[in-house]
Amino acid sequence: MASSSTACTSTRPSPGWPLRSRVELPLHDPDLLAELIALRAENSKLKRINAALIERVESSSSQRTESYAAFQHSVELAEQVRERTQALNDTMAELQASNRLLSDARARAEKAHHYLIDAIESVPDAFVLFDEHKRIVLYNRRFAAFWQGTGVRITEGTSLGEVKRMALRAGLVVDTDAAADGHQLHQLRDQRWMQVSERPTREGGLVIMYTDITDLKQSEKARREKALELKTRLLQRTVDSLSQGVAVVNDEGALEVWNGRFLELAGLAPIEAHRPFDEVMEDSELELFTPYSRNEQGAPVLTCEQHLGNGRVLEVRTHPMPTGGFVNTFTDITERDLYARALEDSERWVRLITDHVPALIAYVGADLTYQFTNKVYEDWYGWARGEILGHSLHRVHSAEQYARLEPYIARAFNGESVSFEFAEPNLDGQQRYLLRSYVPNRGSEGEVVGIFVMIRDITERRRTSEALHQAYQHLEQRVRERTQELTEVNSQMRQEIRERAEAEARLREAKREAEQANLSKTKFLAAVSHDLLQPLNAARLFTGALLEQPVPEGGASLVRQVSHSLEDVENLLGTLVDISKLDAGVIKPDINAFCLDSLLDNLANEYRQLAASEGLQLSFVPCGAVVRSDAQLLLRILRNFLTNAIRYTPSGRILFGCRRHAHGLRIEVWDTGMGIPEDKLQEIFQEFKRVNPSANTRDRGLGLGLAIVDKIARMLGHRIRVRSVEGRGSVFSVDVPFGCLQPTVVQDEPVTARIGERLPGSTVWVLDNDAAICAGMRTLLEGWGCNVITALSEEDLAAQVDNFHAQADLLIADYHLDNDVNGVDVVQRINARRSSPLPVLLITANYSNALKLQVRELGHVMLHKPVKPMKLKTAMSHLLALGA
Repeated sequence: MASSSTACTSTRPSPGWPLRSRVELPLHDPDLLAELIALRAENSKLKRINAALIERVESSSSQRTESYAAFQHSVELAEQVRERTQALNDTMAELQASNRLLSDARARAEKAHHYLIDAIESVPDAFVLFDEHKRIVLYNRRFAAFWQGTGVRITEGTSLGEVKRMALRAGLVVDTDAAADGHQLHQLRDQRWMQVSERPTREGGLVIMYTDITDLKQSEKARREKALELKTRLLQRTVDSLSQGVAVVNDEGALEVWNGRFLELAGLAPIEAHRPFDEVMEDSELELFTPYSRNEQGAPVLTCEQHLGNGRVLEVRTHPMPTGGFVNTFTDITERDLYARALEDSERWVRLITDHVPALIAYVGADLTYQFTNKVYEDWYGWARGEILGHSLHRVHSAEQYARLEPYIARAFNGESVSFEFAEPNLDGQQRYLLRSYVPNRGSEGEVVGIFVMIRDITERRRTSEALHQAYQHLEQRVRERTQELTEVNSQMRQEIRERAEAEARLREAKREAEQANLSKTKFLAAVSHDLLQPLNAARLFTGALLEQPVPEGGASLVRQVSHSLEDVENLLGTLVDISKLDAGVIKPDINAFCLDSLLDNLANEYRQLAASEGLQLSFVPCGAVVRSDAQLLLRILRNFLTNAIRYTPSGRILFGCRRHAHGLRIEVWDTGMGIPEDKLQEIFQEFKRVNPSANTRDRGLGLGLAIVDKIARMLGHRIRVRSVEGRGSVFSVDVPFGCLQPTVVQDEPVTARIGERLPGSTVWVLDNDAAICAGMRTLLEGWGCNVITALSEEDLAAQVDNFHAQADLLIADYHLDNDVNGVDVVQRINARRSSPLPVLLITANYSNALKLQVRELGHVMLHKPVKPMKLKTAMSHLLALGA
C-alpha cells in the first residue's frame, strides 16, 4: 500500500503545469469570450474529477491490479487535461493577437481622422459635414468664418434647420437664387456670392460645400455688358449700311437710333440723341408720320407717300414695336413714281384710242373675269365707267346667253381664234346682230392666259344682205370697205399688243439685270472671304498665344474679353460669308454614308459645356445609326439648332437626340425657352428675321442662322420641322435618310497621342504670304515649345532650310499664296525634293468640295480660317504622331 501510494503520488501533475493562464481578454469579441469561459469551466470540472480519482486510488484497499488500473486511468485523464490546457493557451494567444490588431486599427482610424480634418481645412471652400440626423459632425475654419461678427455660435451637434434659422436671424444671407443645375446661390451681406453644393453620404448624412463665385458673377456681368455694347454698335453699323432712311423712336416719343440716309432724305443737319421725334420732324422737309396717324374713316395708316419740293417722292412706312415706340423707314421711290406715271400715261392713250373705236373691245382672264373694257362695251351693257372690271361673264350675260357663248369661249381657251355671229337685244330691247371674235392670248410657255374680245354690230349689214339682189353691183365695194375697217381695227389691236409686249420685255430685262447685279454682289462677297478672314485669323493666333502665356490676372481677363469679341466677329462674318456662298452656289454637298455616333457625341460634349456656362442643363441621347448626307453641312444645321436653343432659353433644360421612322432618322433639339408665336413659325426662316430679339440679352446674331439652315436643307434634300408653344419651348428637327456603309478593309489601329505631347522640341515650317499671320504662328507655336521657321514664299523658305533638305517634323502652308500660287502645288514640290516627305497641314478659307477631296486624296490635313488654337494643336499632335 505504501509503494502504491507513493507511485500514485508521483504521478500527480506538477504544480508548475500551465493549468490556468491569466490573460487580459478583449471585451470587443463576445464569441471568443464565451468560448474562453466554457473552456475554463470544462477544465475546472476535469481537475475535480482528477482529484477525486487520485483520492480514491490512495484510499483504496483493493488489489494491486485494480490500483494500477486506476492509476493508469488517472494518467489518461491527466493527459486529456494537459491537451485541453494547451488548447486554452492557443486560444489565449489568438485573442492577444486580435487585441493588438484592434489597437492598430484604432490608431490608424485616429490618424485617418486627423488626415480628414487636415484635408477639409485645406479645401478652398467652406465645408460642413452632417450625420444621418442632419447634425454637424465636422466643419472647417472657412465655414466658421461666415459667422464672425454675427453673434451666432456654431458647434458640433447643431442641426441643419438651426443653421438656416440662425443665418436668417443674423442677416447673413440677403438674397437667394436657384441655378439651373439645382445648386443654390446665396448673396451675403458683404455683397459676396456663394454657390451651395449638397451631396448625400452613404450613411444618410449630408456634405455641404460653399464656393465663392463672386469673381465669376462679376466677370459674367462685365461680359454681358461688353456683348450688349458690341451688339449696339453692330446694330448702328447695320442701320447705317441700309439704303433706306431709318428712324427708331422709343415709347416716350424720343428719337433713339437713326442713320445718315434719314438725315439726307429729311434735309437735316446732325442731331443730338433722345430729342423728341416731333421736334426733329418740325426742322425737316417731311411731314410727321407715326402709327397714330388716321385716315378720314379713322383707320390707322401705316404707309404714305410724301412729295418734296425738289421733285423727290418718298415712301414713308411706320412699324409699331411690341414693346412700345415705332420704326419709320424712308425710301426714295422717285424713279418708281416716274415709271408708274409713264404706265398710267400709256394706259390712258390706249384707253383713249379704244374708246373711239366703233367696236366693243374687252379682255377676259383665265378666271372668266373682265380685266379691260372700252367705253363702247360698257355703254352697250349699261355699266358705269370701270364698274364692269372684275366681274365674271356670268354676271354680265344672262344664263341663256352664256350657255350659247360657252362653246366658243371654250374653243378660244383651247387656243383657237373664233369668229361668229350672235343675236342679242340691246338696252332698248331691239334685236341686234353682233359679230364676235375671240382671240387667245398666250403666256410665256404657250399656255392661254386670257382672250381678247372684239364685237361689231352687223345689224345693218344683215339688213342690207336682205336687199342684196337690189344692190349687188355695190356689194363688193361695201364688203371691201367693211373689211378695210376691220383690218384697220385689227392693225390697231396688233399695234397695241406689240407695244405691250415690248414694255413687258423691257420689264423682264430690267428684272434680269437686277438679279444679275445681286448675284454678282453675292459671288463677290463669297470670293473675297479669304481676304476678309486673313486679319481675323492673325488676331485669333495672337490672342491664342497670349492665352497660352502667363500674364497678370487683369491682363488675362482683357485677353479673354478680346478673344470672346473676336469669336463674336468671327461668327457674324462667317454667317455672312456662308449665306453669300450658298446664294452664289459656291458650296456643293459631298453626300455619302457615315455613322452618326462620333458626330453627335462631339456636338453633345461641346454644347454641354456651353449650356452649363449659361446655367442650362443639356441632356443627350446617343445614336449610332448610319445616315446618308454631307457630314459637314449636317453639322452646320445641328450647330444652329443647338446655338438657338441655348440663346433663346433663359432657364431650364435642352434635350438632344434622335427618333427613327419609316423613311429615315429625325434628329431633334428640344428646349424649354421662350417659344415662337404660331404666326412666326415660317417667318423665322427668312433672312434677317428674329422673333422678339430684345427679350434675349444673349442674342448677338443677324437673324441668318435659320435662313442658312433652310438653304442647306434644301441643298441636301432634307426636311426641316419646327414645333413651338409660346412661353413653353420649341422643337427643331431635321429628317435624314438612312445610309449603308460600304465594307472596308480592316486596317491597323490608328496612331493616337495625347494633345500637345509631341509638340515640344519639334521643328515646324510655316509658309504664309501674310507677315502678320507668320508672326502670330511663331508666337503661338513657340509658346508650345516648337522650333518655328516662317517664310512668305517658297523661295524664302528654300533659302532658310538648305533648299528644303534641313531636318523638320511638320509643314504648315496657306492655300492662297501670292501670284496665284496655291499651297497644294508648293508642298508637293517641297516634298519632291526631300528624301522623306513631311506631314502637311493646309490652312484655307476655301470651302469647296473639290479642294476637300484633293487634300484628302493627297493624305494632308486641312483646317479652315480663322484657325482656333485648340484645333490647331489637335491637328499638329495627330500629324506628329503619324510621322513618328
